[in-house]
Amino acid sequence: MAERYTVHMNQIAETTTETENTVESFDELDLSPAMRRALKKADFSTPSPIQTQLIPLAMEGEDVIGQARTGTGKTAAFAIPILEQLDSLEDCRDPQAIIVVPTRELADQVGKETQRLAWGVDTEVAVLAGGKNINGQLRQLENGVQIVVGTPGRLHDHLQRKSLRTNSVWCVVLDEADRMLDIGFRPQIERILRKCPSDRQTLLLSATLPPTVRRLAESYMVNPRVIDCCKDEMAVETIEQRYFTVAHDRKSTLLDHLLKRENPEQAIVFCRTKRGTDRLYRHFSHTHENCGSMHGDMQQRERDRVLQSLRDRKLKILFATDVVGRGIDISTISHIINYDVPQDCDDYVHRVGRTGRMGREGVAFTFVVPGEGEVLTSIEQRINKELKRDSIEGFEAVTLPPKAPEPETPQAPSKKRLNPMHRKVKRRR
Repeated sequence: MAERYTVHMNQIAETTTETENTVESFDELDLSPAMRRALKKADFSTPSPIQTQLIPLAMEGEDVIGQARTGTGKTAAFAIPILEQLDSLEDCRDPQAIIVVPTRELADQVGKETQRLAWGVDTEVAVLAGGKNINGQLRQLENGVQIVVGTPGRLHDHLQRKSLRTNSVWCVVLDEADRMLDIGFRPQIERILRKCPSDRQTLLLSATLPPTVRRLAESYMVNPRVIDCCKDEMAVETIEQRYFTVAHDRKSTLLDHLLKRENPEQAIVFCRTKRGTDRLYRHFSHTHENCGSMHGDMQQRERDRVLQSLRDRKLKILFATDVVGRGIDISTISHIINYDVPQDCDDYVHRVGRTGRMGREGVAFTFVVPGEGEVLTSIEQRINKELKRDSIEGFEAVTLPPKAPEPETPQAPSKKRLNPMHRKVKRRR
C-alpha cells in the first residue's frame, strides 16, 4: 500500500468530530453568491447537522467520513463543496468529481439534486447507471462532463472501455458505502479509487461503520475527519415506531385494518421476498386505490415509472422489497409498514428512514409473528429505543417470548482528533 494511506482502523474511531449545529443559515458557510442563489431557488434555508459539519471540512480539502442516515440532507452536503470548486467545462472537459452510489434509483436522484444545486451555472452532470442506454452515456462523456454520478458496476464498465477518464478527478464520493460493500461492490470500488489520482479528496458517507467500511477507509483515505450524526438516528421525535404481534395467517387482514385506521398520505409496505411483494400487491390492488409494487426483478424502466408515480403522489401505497430501503428520498412518505420483519437491523434503520424526512412527522409499524421476538429485541438494541406495542380491536395480541436482558454497554473511550491533512493543491473557489 502506498505511503499516503496511513490511517488505521482504531484511529478512525478516535477522530470523530462532535460539533453543535449552530449554523442557522447557509449564508454563514461562506458560499459563493451563485450557490446562495441556487439554494434559495431550491428552498434550502437552514443547514442540517451533516451539512453544517461536512461542507466546511470538504471545502478545506480534507478527507471526511460522514455517518448519517438518508433523509438528513447528505447529498447537498457533498454536492455543494464539489460545485463550489469545479473548473469550467472550457478549462477541463474530463470528469473532476465521481460520486459512487449503490443503486440506479439513487444515482438518478443524486444526479437530479446535484443539477438542481447548480442552478444558474452551466454544469454538466452525467449519470452512469445500469439499465440505461450506454451509447447515450458514451456520447455524453465524449462531449465533456464535470461530475459523474454512477453505480459501481457501470462505472467499472466505463473504465474497462476507457470511456471514463479519471486523470482530472480531484474528488471521489462514496455514498451509502456500507450498502455498496454489503452487496459485493468492493472490487469495483477499489478499482475506481485506484484509477483516480492519489492526491484526490475522498468523502465517504455511510449510515453505519462496520469493519468492511473501516478497512476501506484505512486503505484509501488520509487522516479522515469523522462526523457522526447517527448517535440518535432512530430516536428522533419525528418518527413514531410501533409494533403488532400477530399470527402469520392474519397478517394481511391486520394490514387491511391498519391501512383503514391510519389512512396514510403515502405508505411503503416492506416485504421480505419478491414473490411475497407481488402476492400482497395483487391482493390489495383490488380493494385499495392507487397501489403499486417494486422489486429487483422489475425492469429498470418500470422501476423508474413506479418511483416517479410515487413522487407525483399518484401512488398511495407501495409494496416493495428492500430495493427501496436505501437512498430514496421522497418527503411525502408518512407511513412505513414492515409487513415482514427485516432480518438485518440496519435494514430496519433504512426502511424506517423512508419516513420522517427532513423534520417531517412519520410513523413506522412492524408486524412480529411468534418466533421473531429475538429479532425485535435486536432491533430495539440497535436503535437504542423500545418500540411501542400497538393493537387493533378484534386482533388478540400474540404472546412473544420474554425479552432477553440488555447487555451492559461499555464506556466509550475518549476521542482524539488527528491533525488535518495538508493537500498539496487545494481547489479554487
